Amino acid sequence: MSNLKDIDGFDGAAGDDRFSHIVRADIHDEEDAQENSLRPQLLNEFLGQETIKKNLSVFIEAARSREEPLDHLFLIGPPGLGKTTLAQITAHELGADFKVTSAPALDKPKDLAGILSTITPRTVFFIDEIHRLKPAIEEMLYIAMEDFELDWVIGQGAAARTVRIPIPPFTLVGATTKAGMVSTPLISRFGIIQRFNYYTHEELALIINRSSGILNVKVDKEAALLMASCSRGTPRVANRILRRMRDFAQVEGDGVVSKKIVEGGLKRLEIDSLGLEKYDREILLSIIQNFGGGPVGAETLAISIGESIDTLEDYYEPYLIQRGLIQRTPRGRVVTDKAYTHLGISGSTKHVDERLLF
Repeated sequence: MSNLKDIDGFDGAAGDDRFSHIVRADIHDEEDAQENSLRPQLLNEFLGQETIKKNLSVFIEAARSREEPLDHLFLIGPPGLGKTTLAQITAHELGADFKVTSAPALDKPKDLAGILSTITPRTVFFIDEIHRLKPAIEEMLYIAMEDFELDWVIGQGAAARTVRIPIPPFTLVGATTKAGMVSTPLISRFGIIQRFNYYTHEELALIINRSSGILNVKVDKEAALLMASCSRGTPRVANRILRRMRDFAQVEGDGVVSKKIVEGGLKRLEIDSLGLEKYDREILLSIIQNFGGGPVGAETLAISIGESIDTLEDYYEPYLIQRGLIQRTPRGRVVTDKAYTHLGISGSTKHVDERLLF
């Protein structure tokens, strides 16, 4: 038996409306069509992450020459660094179909079976937030990744039996911001593991210049470097800032994104010289003013600023740690001397000079 739709207990496939919320054939999700248009489509258009690109280009060329699916690919890194984009580029370079979902959307084993029952040979199947897979779905995925088969249980109780259904060879691309939460058995099944690094200011300036060409907006060299320095090492943030500066330049300037426009725009967006946003500063101030500079636990800190702990740990905290403004200790988060200096706070008076925040 080779068609899951013929099996008792399986009543749909990924192409049905019932599965439309689980799998998408494109990458339109939280970002609008304009953001999507800024995504590179080819590996040589992808700026930054040079080591990853060089290695991946070799692996892709080898897989193409052998007419085999690329080995399963595991991407690790903070949000906004290009994991989804690189997965899409991989499919494009391989000339393969691309399907994308996120682990929270896979609620039951039949959700995963529904997707895998409709893929074509060498399809690139991207699962975002793979650290959030449910155990039953993860175990089904083990067999699919290794043997290109699915286990499906027919019947109930003593009469239950398991059948194995072959599926086309495919490439799974898993992405996570929390590699430590991914089980060892799952990680061991990925043949290629790549870790993303934050981008340099120079790399982000190149990305801003590329995006400005697509958006048809002129950006001065100094303005591009200033935006890059405030983009948290993240292309997604850089493109977001560029679009807002374009708005300021169009309405309050001559249409050119100049250094003056960027300086004024960043102040109005409450983004300071280190790229810290309002909530970044609130995190630092909360630790200093409410907890004596730390240590303080993540959950307590998240409650104190009115944010979820996931947002704190996935978005705000990595950049604050990278910039050396906070440290993680066994007892909790601690603010560093650099944070006091940046906020203009005296260690003795704990007084904030608001003029130094921007």
